[in-house]
Amino acid sequence: MTSAAQTPIEAQRQGGIKPFGMGDKIGYMFGDFGNDFMFLFASSFLMIFYTKVMGIPGAVVGTLFVVARIIDAFADVTVGIVVDKLPAGKGGKYRPVMIKMAPAVVIFSFLMYQTFTIASPMWVKIVYMYFTYIIWGILYSCVNIPYGSMASVISPDPQDRTSLSTFRSVGSTLANLVIGVVGPILIYETTADGSQIIRGGEGTQIFAIVSGVFAVCAFLCFFACYRLTTERVKAEDHSAKAGESVEQEARSTFVMIKDAIMSRSMAGLIGGALCLLLAMIFLQQMATFVYADYFRGAKYTSIANMLGTVMMLGVCAPLVKPLTRKIGHKNIAVLGSLIGAVGMLILFLIRTTNPIVFIVGYTLSFIGLGLFNMIIFAMVTDVIDDIEVIKGIREDATCYSVYSFARKVGQALAGGAAGIVLQVIGYQEGATAVQTPETLQGLYTASTLLPAVFFALTFVFMFFVYPLDSKRVLGNEAALKAKREAAKA
Repeated sequence: MTSAAQTPIEAQRQGGIKPFGMGDKIGYMFGDFGNDFMFLFASSFLMIFYTKVMGIPGAVVGTLFVVARIIDAFADVTVGIVVDKLPAGKGGKYRPVMIKMAPAVVIFSFLMYQTFTIASPMWVKIVYMYFTYIIWGILYSCVNIPYGSMASVISPDPQDRTSLSTFRSVGSTLANLVIGVVGPILIYETTADGSQIIRGGEGTQIFAIVSGVFAVCAFLCFFACYRLTTERVKAEDHSAKAGESVEQEARSTFVMIKDAIMSRSMAGLIGGALCLLLAMIFLQQMATFVYADYFRGAKYTSIANMLGTVMMLGVCAPLVKPLTRKIGHKNIAVLGSLIGAVGMLILFLIRTTNPIVFIVGYTLSFIGLGLFNMIIFAMVTDVIDDIEVIKGIREDATCYSVYSFARKVGQALAGGAAGIVLQVIGYQEGATAVQTPETLQGLYTASTLLPAVFFALTFVFMFFVYPLDSKRVLGNEAALKAKREAAKA
């Protein structure tokens, strides 16, 4: 039995388990680095590839994003339940699933950017687009759900989980640095009159080359995550019991989902996460168009992403742990969403034609976004703890998948909104197309006002609905610690 005087590290050493340390943090960072090599590249450039290279209308692409994200959302919950019901193996419950599914997801990430159907009828291009993107999304769930669930079992300590959430966000930020800074330089070129066009023009292979390199990098990151992390908290066994009927198993599955959803903490987190994703994904997708078309300089995308990365790593990451101790996760989320809303609202009101001024406002919003993103996954584990205290049962993957469901809905709505907005403002497809002044003004308005609204709604959910302030989080920690010590005794 672990004595009250033992520290978590001493208890882990006594049990023959490697103590939580920097290896776990770096390994967990690599997991999101790998995810976002694919996800951020798709968020920033897939619509550009489909519209400018493949010549598919923006509204059709936007519809795909909505359909695929809805499918992905249900795939997330399905994968979460399946993984929760799997028995733990030698390497744990979640790590083995992540690494087994990694090769398939990186292959389909590469297949999405192929151009061999470019001369085919439009329906052939659309079928191939739907097939590769939807399969990639389902496979992405098979990697991301077990990866995200790992945070709860790597360490039971809330401060360790804050570190994991921070390092996960650092991994995402580093991926954004590579994709956001290097991507535009590789993909765009400037014409004699200063217009930005896709390098290589119609039928270009630049997207296939870049996506292939990123796919290899993603797999190496997943492998590093698998090797460097350790599952220390024994996950509960929810596998079907011997003799359990199909009806009983289906009922237990329904209860698992219901327990995750019927919680004010989960409802607040879902609402806030959905609005945050709407702000972030819409902003990322539209910013690429704004810099290339409105400000006539794809290089500004690289500058903005570089500054955003510097702020995330140099300002947000160092502040998260002391801010967590001082004001807690909830208030950090409230502060971040408020900063994001103010930054985008200012840009909307001033309607600047100066790209440097726009970059400053964009960077301010990313500071707010960064503060929230640095602790969002720690908040997921706070919710999982809260549900365990209330319901007496722990289902990490199911709870995480319900949260991920909301993220996918946010991604679907953001992707659909981006495609619809491009269609409404009259955006012209094609690698060499030049936009009208009216289209450019509509592009600026949508790219600033809508993210401001989404950030404001995030603030409302975090401030008024989400209940897990510092006092309640610490109370849950104490209750669960007492429960586990009693179980060991």
